Amino acid sequence: MKPGITTVVFFVFSLLGKMADAQPPAGYYDPASGLTGKALQQALHNIIKSHTVVPYSDLYKYFRTTDVKNDSVVWDMYSDRPGGVAAYLYVYGKGQECGNYNSEADCYNREHSFPKSWFGDAAPMESDLFHLYPTDGYVNNRRANYPFGEIKSPAWVSTNGSKVGPCSFPGYSGVVFEPIDAYKGDFARTMLYMAVRYMGEDTGWPGSEMVTGAEPKAWALRMLMEWHRKDSVSSKETSRNNAVYVVQKNRNPFIDHPEFAEKIWEEASGVRIIAKADPNIQVYPNPATDYVQVNLTGFPMEKTIIMVYSITGTLLERAESTSHAVRLSVAHLSRGAYLIKVNCGGQSANSIFCK
Repeated sequence: MKPGITTVVFFVFSLLGKMADAQPPAGYYDPASGLTGKALQQALHNIIKSHTVVPYSDLYKYFRTTDVKNDSVVWDMYSDRPGGVAAYLYVYGKGQECGNYNSEADCYNREHSFPKSWFGDAAPMESDLFHLYPTDGYVNNRRANYPFGEIKSPAWVSTNGSKVGPCSFPGYSGVVFEPIDAYKGDFARTMLYMAVRYMGEDTGWPGSEMVTGAEPKAWALRMLMEWHRKDSVSSKETSRNNAVYVVQKNRNPFIDHPEFAEKIWEEASGVRIIAKADPNIQVYPNPATDYVQVNLTGFPMEKTIIMVYSITGTLLERAESTSHAVRLSVAHLSRGAYLIKVNCGGQSANSIFCK
């Protein structure tokens, strides 16, 4: 066999091995089955708590697999403009990864989206990849350790529309940082992850106006649940969840199962924190190969009917679920375009995917 072919075959098998490792083992969430409220939060904590702790100095290396866009571009949620052109880009392997900065586009660094001052700058939180992201140093500095929030009258706006200013969300009026809408769900699920991963381990944390220990305060929880519903799980988050799992051997449950958020903070109490978002569905990967993940937002937590139609209107599949995250096998379908229709509680939404 030629050396070049040997190298390619080795690389393919190596890559397949990593992809297989990225998926959670069968039964990963079984201990959480059927639970709600604090019991579910505790069960999820037990599942994800024993993660592999990586050195803080190694984070830039891991960002190359967890936060990479278009092969080598840094996926910076503080500068990225989904569907548009960012004012600047960072490329892994070029330029410093932050020293001095006076404005945007000078350098990028390691952003603790759950600021380290909130947990006393201690291990293992300081290097937990699930709340650490590569971001522009200047925007990171402007964010400082302010809570996340919503702003009507910003004092400062970044090139991609992130804001700093007084909070307009009911319950808090101090200075906050507001990311763009496209990434609010990402940061909401990050904060909810922290509330589960460090449940019972946050004694003595300084906290902030947004959290008591690791747990969001009432106003913040209302807002985070709203962000979680309106900006549903993306393929970016799923890929990042898999990539972090390779490194830390734990996962963000709210990316794998978005419905866990409601089950922890709403179902057990019987009190809905906020009104539902308009019903919609998100289907990925698209194009699909073996399966599609169907994420539902705005639907009640009751029996949902999911139907797959051919483009000519022939019903091909019908499934029922009470989950807000459903995985459907499409390996048996031929190449083409398909319609997914969801009905629940008199509400409906449609989406198209291709194979």
